[in-house]
Amino acid sequence: MAYILRSAARKGIDILGHGSPRHIHATSYVAAQAVPMSRFETDRYVDYDKLQHNVKIVKNRLGRPLTLSEKILYGHLDDPQNQDIKRGDSYLKLRPDRVAMQDATAQMAMLQFISSGLPKVAVPSTIHCDHLIEAQVGGEQDLKRAKDLNKEVYDFLATASAKYGVGFWKPGSGIIHQIVLENYGYPGVLLIGTDSHTPNGGGLGGLCIGVGGADAVDVMANIPWELKCPKVIGVKLTGELSGWTSPKDVILKVAGILTVKGGTGAIVEYFGPGVDSISCTGMGTICNMGAEIGATTSVFPYNHRMQDYLKATSREGIASLANSYKDLLSSDANAEYDQVIEINLSQLEPHVNGPFTPDLAHPISQLGKTAKEKGWPLDIRVGLIGSCTNSSYEDMGRSVSIAKQALSRGVKAKSAFTITPGSEQIRATIERDGMAQVLRDIGGVVLANACGPCIGQWDRKDVKKGEKNTIVSSYNRNFTGRNDANPATHAFVTSPELVTALAIAGDLAFNPLVDELTGKDGKKFKLQSPTGDELPRNGFDPGQDTYQAPPKDSSAVKVVVAPDSKRLQLLSPFDKWNGKDLEDLLVLIKVKGKCTTDHISAAGQWLKYRGHLDNISNNLLIGAVNIENNEINKVTNQLTGETGAVPDTARYYKSKKQGWVVIGDENYGEGSSREHAALEPRHLGGRAIIVKSFARIHETNLKKQGMLPLTFSNPADYDKVQPTDRISLVGLKDLAPGKPVECHLKHKDGTVDKIFLNHTLNEGQIAWFKAGSALNRMAELSGKK
Repeated sequence: MAYILRSAARKGIDILGHGSPRHIHATSYVAAQAVPMSRFETDRYVDYDKLQHNVKIVKNRLGRPLTLSEKILYGHLDDPQNQDIKRGDSYLKLRPDRVAMQDATAQMAMLQFISSGLPKVAVPSTIHCDHLIEAQVGGEQDLKRAKDLNKEVYDFLATASAKYGVGFWKPGSGIIHQIVLENYGYPGVLLIGTDSHTPNGGGLGGLCIGVGGADAVDVMANIPWELKCPKVIGVKLTGELSGWTSPKDVILKVAGILTVKGGTGAIVEYFGPGVDSISCTGMGTICNMGAEIGATTSVFPYNHRMQDYLKATSREGIASLANSYKDLLSSDANAEYDQVIEINLSQLEPHVNGPFTPDLAHPISQLGKTAKEKGWPLDIRVGLIGSCTNSSYEDMGRSVSIAKQALSRGVKAKSAFTITPGSEQIRATIERDGMAQVLRDIGGVVLANACGPCIGQWDRKDVKKGEKNTIVSSYNRNFTGRNDANPATHAFVTSPELVTALAIAGDLAFNPLVDELTGKDGKKFKLQSPTGDELPRNGFDPGQDTYQAPPKDSSAVKVVVAPDSKRLQLLSPFDKWNGKDLEDLLVLIKVKGKCTTDHISAAGQWLKYRGHLDNISNNLLIGAVNIENNEINKVTNQLTGETGAVPDTARYYKSKKQGWVVIGDENYGEGSSREHAALEPRHLGGRAIIVKSFARIHETNLKKQGMLPLTFSNPADYDKVQPTDRISLVGLKDLAPGKPVECHLKHKDGTVDKIFLNHTLNEGQIAWFKAGSALNRMAELSGKK
């Protein structure tokens, strides 16, 4: 009854007939529990009672201890009493607490929400303008230029936010994940975000999961969100961080162990005595980069480091409330994990991972030797710190401590050096405390509070495309061409303090733990290990107010999309399945090797078309390697025999009403949450993507858009497919969960290979396929009502 009373009080429900929730018994206890989720939503409350109530139901059903991630996940079940729960198998129906969207993905998400016809979002939701600001010369100038270039898009997002009840963070506010950590994340929250690095919020003890825009639309439309029940990988931390070793090194080590697909279908949960030696923002760094191992998300248990951060960011009420629910916000004793990794932080060496993949891990003591053996350029052209992964006050402080040592010896950075503050609050605070100036003094340039070079928004001028060179960053992702669109750039990821040291030395083989630098006076000196305050002693400076709250009455707000716009395009429904087998499909491209969402739908210059499906479809698979000729963006048109670009060929097939498929390798769709990588092939007439294995978010995005994501039952069958084959998918009328799809490969010589393809579609997802997309299915259901 206590749970019911407290929940009713928070919702303003008078269940006892006294006319006001203030008259409910135990009023003082109830009032003490009514803590707002954020300062922007004072009428929405943190509901640990409901979480605890649901967890108790599930625990009684399963009869076993639960991990922390299970408590948070199962505590948000739509129907905890009847939900089938089996790790790695069941599809969970969940009720997330909130939605966060960045501006590049929010365009398509809001266009889809507008198509739903609903008047307001059902849960607290926000949009964050961080992706469309290109790094050129410096923060102020770059921000001004971005506002001019992207005015149409920003106006659309601002008015759509106001119209549909969404909070809007203007350009210059900062990066979505940093804003979420500072304002919206809290222990036990279930948050979904339209960006793959949403798991950053796990540093505050919440389950924050990256999704595609269509998933966000479900939640905003008050439809239960579906997620395949994750397995749980436990990472036990012992010892303590010290010296040059940082939180970043924990995830760099884990990435080396699990590889880029080792976390697929699992939540990574950190535990053990070593956790308390990591700051809250450091835990955020670790969770953020868990996206690089394919994990559904990552999470840490609630502790005093999170409490301190909550208090520092003016959320004392949430900290106090969380202190009363510590058992709920940590794993049970003897909870079982599907896999356990143990890392002794006292023995962990600083790491530098790369190039070209974030799981190629190198202890700093081995990096120079390996680089020389591999022929990687040792001359570091640019060092870059900041980003959503590493832009905390502590990160900046540790970098500044290294910079000050160099300056005291008359030394500046030999490499170009950039600094990306994660938020306006971080920018204002490091400016106030003199830290930004120190970084400028060694040669640094402070960029806008945005993603910038991390996502390819970098107008780089110091090298020509194709020129072999090395950059080192504190970012999370270093795929080929990711940062600067140059496939010859060797990008390495490490901690901000190590980036700073390497930029000062200008040499990839430099190991600051043992090597010396030469001062202006000609004397040798060794850098001492970095130090930095976890939180600012004088509190955070909030900087400029960049938040737009949605008005209570939005009836007068108009959302305009010009019919002739090059940046925005209202959506038309995809065609429904005609009920027949998909016969004689052409192979658009057989992809060789790694194919990330960057290969499928490039970022950089293409970001400006994220709200215009037809225009952005001109980048479809232009970065993928064609196994037929080992070239990119060059395929044979199987109808004409001519050679052409991938998107042009797809458009030709579509004009002839000829369906097609893509054949891919392992972990297809690794990387970003970019649903455009699923929308584009669907828009241009694709019917199925057939690969050895998928990355989680991309597979879900394909399902949402009515595509068939299929995997070879026998991975060796990948070799049987020829680029000239005609492919038939038969028996689709009997498509059912767990039942393989029969596939006929009709070769050019007239022979036929019969193979089988697996899928993970459940009944609801099969309905999406039949309706043509999840959005079409939503319209069908609303029409029936």
